[in-house]
Amino acid sequence: MKTFALHLYSATQHEIIEGVTSFVGQDDSGSFGIQAGHARMMTALSYGLARYRDANDTWVYLALPGGLLYSVDNALYIITRRYFSDPDYQRISAMLLDRLLKEEEELHAVKQNLYRLEQEMLKRLWKMERGAL
Repeated sequence: MKTFALHLYSATQHEIIEGVTSFVGQDDSGSFGIQAGHARMMTALSYGLARYRDANDTWVYLALPGGLLYSVDNALYIITRRYFSDPDYQRISAMLLDRLLKEEEELHAVKQNLYRLEQEMLKRLWKMERGAL
């Protein structure tokens, strides 16, 4: 069976997986599959799970917060902020859900802090303007 190399890049990791027979991912248009010899393509991956089949015919799951996928010259490149990989679907699904909830909470906290900062700046500008009149 023909294989290709999967190159995974994140801010803190770089991994090359040889002997990949197929990859299944998802972008805004839906799910798609890639096998060895696939035509050159590029797409933006959606947040969630992707998977690839290794040389041992085992599915390995990738949890990704989105990313860029590029297929060229019988190699597949995925660039993302971070990723987790695990052959156990239940474990990686739980990890993805836990991470997603944590990121949503952090994002909410950042938005709240920005809102408070904006309100404080407007209040100070208003006071400065009143003092100048």
